[in-house]
Amino acid sequence: MSMSSLQPRERFLLALAALLLGAAVVGPSVPAETLGGASFADGRAWGPLPNAMDVLSNLPLAVIGLWGLHWLRWLDRAHEAMQDRAVQPQPQAPQPVNALDCAWMFFAGLVLTALGSAFFHLQPDPMRLAADRAGMSLAFAGLVGFAVCERVSARAGWPAAWFTLAGGLLATAVCFHTGNGLPWALVEFGGMALLLVLALGRPVAGAVGLRLGGVLLFCALAKLFEFGDSAIHEATHELISGYSLKHLSAAAAALPVLLVLQAMGRRTLRHNRHAAPLTV
Repeated sequence: MSMSSLQPRERFLLALAALLLGAAVVGPSVPAETLGGASFADGRAWGPLPNAMDVLSNLPLAVIGLWGLHWLRWLDRAHEAMQDRAVQPQPQAPQPVNALDCAWMFFAGLVLTALGSAFFHLQPDPMRLAADRAGMSLAFAGLVGFAVCERVSARAGWPAAWFTLAGGLLATAVCFHTGNGLPWALVEFGGMALLLVLALGRPVAGAVGLRLGGVLLFCALAKLFEFGDSAIHEATHELISGYSLKHLSAAAAALPVLLVLQAMGRRTLRHNRHAAPLTV
Protein backbone atom coordinates (compact mmCIF):
# COMPACT_ATOMS: atom_id res chain seq x y z
CA MET A 1 0.00 0.00 0.00
CA SER A 2 1.50 3.36 -1.04
CA MET A 3 1.30 6.62 0.90
CA SER A 4 -0.84 8.11 -1.87
CA SER A 5 -3.53 5.50 -1.24
CA LEU A 6 -3.83 6.44 2.44
CA GLN A 7 -6.66 8.62 3.66
CA PRO A 8 -5.77 11.86 5.51
CA ARG A 9 -6.67 10.35 8.88
CA GLU A 10 -4.57 7.28 8.14
CA ARG A 11 -1.61 9.51 7.31
CA PHE A 12 -2.07 11.37 10.59
CA LEU A 13 -2.14 8.07 12.46
CA LEU A 14 1.04 6.90 10.75
CA ALA A 15 2.78 10.20 11.47
CA LEU A 16 1.80 10.04 15.15
CA ALA A 17 3.10 6.48 15.43
CA ALA A 18 6.42 7.54 13.89
CA LEU A 19 6.63 10.55 16.23
CA LEU A 20 6.02 8.46 19.36
CA LEU A 21 8.49 5.81 18.21
CA GLY A 22 11.13 8.45 17.53
CA ALA A 23 10.56 10.10 20.91
CA ALA A 24 10.93 6.75 22.66
CA VAL A 25 14.25 6.10 20.91
CA VAL A 26 15.93 9.52 21.20
CA GLY A 27 14.13 11.01 24.21
CA PRO A 28 15.76 11.44 27.61
CA SER A 29 15.59 8.72 30.22
CA VAL A 30 12.78 9.20 32.73
CA PRO A 31 13.12 7.43 36.09
CA ALA A 32 10.39 4.83 36.39
CA GLU A 33 9.60 6.02 39.93
CA THR A 34 8.19 9.28 38.57
CA LEU A 35 5.35 7.33 36.93
CA GLY A 36 4.01 6.14 40.28
CA GLY A 37 3.62 2.66 41.69
CA ALA A 38 6.46 2.96 44.21
CA SER A 39 4.28 2.83 47.33
CA PHE A 40 0.60 2.55 48.16
CA ALA A 41 -1.47 4.23 50.82
CA ASP A 42 -3.75 1.34 51.78
CA GLY A 43 -1.75 -1.62 53.02
CA ARG A 44 -4.49 -3.19 55.15
CA ALA A 45 -4.75 -6.96 55.13
CA TRP A 46 -7.95 -8.96 55.37
CA GLY A 47 -6.94 -12.16 57.09
CA PRO A 48 -4.20 -13.75 54.99
CA LEU A 49 -4.82 -11.37 52.05
CA PRO A 50 -2.33 -8.45 52.02
CA ASN A 51 -3.24 -5.07 50.51
CA ALA A 52 -6.77 -6.41 50.34
CA MET A 53 -8.66 -3.40 48.92
CA ASP A 54 -6.15 -2.77 46.15
CA VAL A 55 -6.27 -6.47 45.24
CA LEU A 56 -10.04 -7.03 45.42
CA SER A 57 -10.91 -3.79 43.62
CA ASN A 58 -9.67 -5.50 40.44
CA LEU A 59 -12.65 -7.87 40.47
CA PRO A 60 -14.93 -5.52 38.46
CA LEU A 61 -12.30 -5.44 35.70
CA ALA A 62 -12.34 -9.23 35.50
CA VAL A 63 -16.15 -9.38 35.57
CA ILE A 64 -16.59 -6.83 32.77
CA GLY A 65 -13.85 -8.51 30.74
CA LEU A 66 -15.54 -11.90 30.98
CA TRP A 67 -18.95 -10.33 30.30
CA GLY A 68 -17.59 -8.66 27.17
CA LEU A 69 -16.06 -11.92 25.93
CA HIS A 70 -19.45 -13.60 26.45
CA TRP A 71 -21.20 -10.96 24.35
CA LEU A 72 -18.63 -11.26 21.58
CA ARG A 73 -19.09 -15.02 21.50
CA TRP A 74 -22.86 -14.55 21.34
CA LEU A 75 -22.53 -12.05 18.48
CA ASP A 76 -20.38 -14.51 16.54
CA ARG A 77 -22.92 -17.32 17.01
CA ALA A 78 -25.88 -15.09 16.14
CA HIS A 79 -24.18 -13.81 12.99
CA GLU A 80 -23.35 -17.35 11.88
CA ALA A 81 -26.94 -18.45 12.52
CA MET A 82 -28.26 -15.53 10.50
CA GLN A 83 -26.06 -16.45 7.56
CA ASP A 84 -26.90 -20.17 7.74
CA ARG A 85 -30.67 -19.66 7.93
CA ALA A 86 -30.76 -16.72 5.50
CA VAL A 87 -33.73 -15.24 7.36
CA GLN A 88 -33.01 -11.74 6.05
CA PRO A 89 -33.89 -11.49 2.36
CA GLN A 90 -32.34 -8.06 1.74
CA PRO A 91 -28.56 -7.56 1.78
CA GLN A 92 -27.07 -7.52 5.25
CA ALA A 93 -24.77 -4.78 6.52
CA PRO A 94 -21.29 -6.25 6.75
CA GLN A 95 -20.19 -7.26 10.21
CA PRO A 96 -17.50 -4.87 11.56
CA VAL A 97 -14.93 -7.66 11.75
CA ASN A 98 -11.89 -5.52 12.53
CA ALA A 99 -13.66 -3.62 15.30
CA LEU A 100 -14.90 -6.87 16.84
CA ASP A 101 -11.43 -8.40 16.63
CA CYS A 102 -10.13 -5.38 18.54
CA ALA A 103 -12.95 -5.81 21.06
CA TRP A 104 -11.85 -9.43 21.63
CA MET A 105 -8.35 -8.11 22.34
CA PHE A 106 -9.71 -5.42 24.65
CA PHE A 107 -11.87 -7.65 26.84
CA ALA A 108 -9.26 -10.42 27.01
CA GLY A 109 -6.82 -7.70 28.06
CA LEU A 110 -9.18 -6.58 30.82
CA VAL A 111 -9.18 -10.08 32.30
CA LEU A 112 -5.38 -10.24 32.11
CA THR A 113 -5.12 -6.73 33.56
CA ALA A 114 -7.26 -7.73 36.54
CA LEU A 115 -5.10 -10.81 37.14
CA GLY A 116 -1.84 -8.91 36.64
CA SER A 117 -2.87 -6.00 38.84
CA ALA A 118 -4.04 -8.31 41.63
CA PHE A 119 -0.77 -10.24 41.33
CA PHE A 120 1.17 -6.97 41.57
CA HIS A 121 -0.72 -5.54 44.54
CA LEU A 122 -0.38 -8.74 46.53
CA GLN A 123 3.36 -8.09 46.76
CA PRO A 124 4.49 -5.05 44.75
CA ASP A 125 7.87 -5.38 43.03
CA PRO A 126 9.26 -4.51 39.55
CA MET A 127 8.66 -7.98 38.10
CA ARG A 128 5.01 -8.00 39.16
CA LEU A 129 4.58 -4.45 37.86
CA ALA A 130 5.82 -5.67 34.47
CA ALA A 131 3.20 -8.44 34.54
CA ASP A 132 0.53 -5.85 35.37
CA ARG A 133 1.59 -3.61 32.47
CA ALA A 134 1.67 -6.52 30.03
CA GLY A 135 -2.05 -7.10 30.62
CA MET A 136 -2.72 -3.36 30.41
CA SER A 137 -0.90 -3.28 27.06
CA LEU A 138 -3.28 -5.86 25.59
CA ALA A 139 -6.39 -4.05 26.84
CA PHE A 140 -5.12 -0.66 25.71
CA ALA A 141 -4.18 -2.03 22.29
CA GLY A 142 -7.69 -3.38 21.79
CA LEU A 143 -9.22 -0.06 22.83
CA VAL A 144 -6.97 1.96 20.51
CA GLY A 145 -7.69 -0.42 17.64
CA PHE A 146 -11.46 -0.21 18.22
CA ALA A 147 -11.31 3.60 18.37
CA VAL A 148 -9.27 3.73 15.15
CA CYS A 149 -11.87 1.53 13.42
CA GLU A 150 -14.54 4.01 14.53
CA ARG A 151 -12.81 7.29 13.68
CA VAL A 152 -10.06 6.57 11.11
CA SER A 153 -10.85 3.48 9.02
CA ALA A 154 -11.68 -0.17 9.57
CA ARG A 155 -8.54 -1.33 7.78
CA ALA A 156 -6.32 0.78 10.08
CA GLY A 157 -7.76 -0.54 13.34
CA TRP A 158 -6.12 -3.95 13.48
CA PRO A 159 -2.59 -2.70 12.58
CA ALA A 160 -3.00 0.12 15.12
CA ALA A 161 -3.91 -2.42 17.80
CA TRP A 162 -0.87 -4.57 17.07
CA PHE A 163 1.45 -1.55 16.94
CA THR A 164 0.14 -0.41 20.33
CA LEU A 165 0.50 -3.90 21.79
CA ALA A 166 4.07 -4.25 20.53
CA GLY A 167 4.91 -0.78 21.83
CA GLY A 168 3.38 -1.49 25.22
CA LEU A 169 5.20 -4.80 25.68
CA LEU A 170 8.51 -3.34 24.50
CA ALA A 171 8.09 -0.31 26.78
CA THR A 172 7.35 -2.64 29.69
CA ALA A 173 10.53 -4.61 29.01
CA VAL A 174 12.62 -1.44 28.68
CA CYS A 175 11.27 -0.06 31.96
CA PHE A 176 11.90 -3.35 33.78
CA HIS A 177 15.45 -3.88 32.50
CA THR A 178 16.75 -0.28 32.38
CA GLY A 179 14.51 1.73 34.71
CA ASN A 180 13.65 4.15 31.88
CA GLY A 181 9.96 4.97 32.11
CA LEU A 182 9.79 7.24 29.05
CA PRO A 183 8.64 4.57 26.54
CA TRP A 184 5.84 3.48 28.88
CA ALA A 185 4.79 7.09 29.46
CA LEU A 186 4.63 7.62 25.70
CA VAL A 187 2.47 4.52 25.26
CA GLU A 188 0.12 5.54 28.07
CA PHE A 189 -0.16 9.30 27.58
CA GLY A 190 0.44 9.26 23.83
CA GLY A 191 -2.31 6.69 23.46
CA MET A 192 -4.67 8.76 25.59
CA ALA A 193 -3.89 11.84 23.50
CA LEU A 194 -4.72 9.84 20.37
CA LEU A 195 -8.03 8.74 21.86
CA LEU A 196 -8.84 12.36 22.70
CA VAL A 197 -8.13 13.49 19.13
CA LEU A 198 -10.22 10.61 17.76
CA ALA A 199 -13.09 11.45 20.13
CA LEU A 200 -13.21 14.95 18.61
CA GLY A 201 -13.50 13.56 15.07
CA ARG A 202 -16.56 12.28 13.24
CA PRO A 203 -17.22 8.55 13.12
CA VAL A 204 -16.43 6.96 9.76
CA ALA A 205 -18.93 5.08 7.62
CA GLY A 206 -19.75 1.73 9.20
CA ALA A 207 -18.87 2.84 12.75
CA VAL A 208 -20.80 0.97 15.42
CA GLY A 209 -21.22 3.98 17.71
CA LEU A 210 -18.60 3.66 20.46
CA ARG A 211 -18.84 6.67 22.79
CA LEU A 212 -15.20 7.56 23.22
CA GLY A 213 -16.02 10.51 25.48
CA GLY A 214 -17.27 8.21 28.22
CA VAL A 215 -14.21 5.99 27.92
CA LEU A 216 -11.88 8.99 28.19
CA LEU A 217 -13.74 10.47 31.15
CA PHE A 218 -13.31 7.38 33.29
CA CYS A 219 -9.72 6.84 32.09
CA ALA A 220 -8.87 10.39 33.15
CA LEU A 221 -10.54 9.84 36.52
CA ALA A 222 -8.57 6.63 36.97
CA LYS A 223 -5.30 8.52 36.42
CA LEU A 224 -6.32 11.27 38.84
CA PHE A 225 -7.22 8.68 41.46
CA GLU A 226 -3.81 7.04 40.97
CA PHE A 227 -1.95 10.33 41.51
CA GLY A 228 -4.15 11.14 44.53
CA ASP A 229 -3.73 7.74 46.18
CA SER A 230 -2.59 8.96 49.61
CA ALA A 231 -4.66 12.16 49.62
CA ILE A 232 -7.86 10.24 48.93
CA HIS A 233 -6.98 7.67 51.57
CA GLU A 234 -6.58 10.42 54.15
CA ALA A 235 -9.66 12.38 52.99
CA THR A 236 -11.89 9.30 53.33
CA HIS A 237 -10.48 8.56 56.80
CA GLU A 238 -8.71 5.50 55.42
CA LEU A 239 -11.93 4.04 54.04
CA ILE A 240 -10.62 3.71 50.48
CA SER A 241 -7.48 4.68 48.60
CA GLY A 242 -6.92 6.29 45.23
CA TYR A 243 -5.61 3.06 43.74
CA SER A 244 -8.75 1.16 44.67
CA LEU A 245 -10.85 3.90 43.06
CA LYS A 246 -8.52 3.79 40.06
CA HIS A 247 -9.37 0.13 39.48
CA LEU A 248 -13.10 0.81 39.79
CA SER A 249 -12.89 3.76 37.40
CA ALA A 250 -10.90 1.69 34.88
CA ALA A 251 -13.67 -0.91 34.98
CA ALA A 252 -16.26 1.83 34.37
CA ALA A 253 -14.23 2.99 31.34
CA ALA A 254 -14.95 -0.38 29.71
CA LEU A 255 -18.72 0.02 30.02
CA PRO A 256 -19.17 2.09 26.81
CA VAL A 257 -17.50 -0.72 24.85
CA LEU A 258 -19.77 -3.27 26.49
CA LEU A 259 -22.84 -1.13 25.83
CA VAL A 260 -22.07 -0.81 22.12
CA LEU A 261 -21.77 -4.60 21.88
CA GLN A 262 -25.17 -4.96 23.54
CA ALA A 263 -26.65 -2.49 21.06
CA MET A 264 -25.20 -4.57 18.21
CA GLY A 265 -26.80 -7.64 19.79
CA ARG A 266 -30.21 -6.00 19.87
CA ARG A 267 -29.87 -5.04 16.20
CA THR A 268 -28.88 -8.62 15.38
CA LEU A 269 -31.98 -9.92 17.16
CA ARG A 270 -34.23 -7.60 15.18
CA HIS A 271 -32.74 -8.99 11.96
CA ASN A 272 -32.73 -12.62 13.12
CA ARG A 273 -35.76 -13.76 15.08
CA HIS A 274 -34.34 -17.29 15.27
CA ALA A 275 -31.11 -16.27 16.99
CA ALA A 276 -30.31 -17.56 20.45
CA PRO A 277 -31.98 -15.58 23.26
CA LEU A 278 -30.03 -12.46 24.20
CA THR A 279 -28.78 -13.39 27.63
CA VAL A 280 -25.73 -12.45 29.64
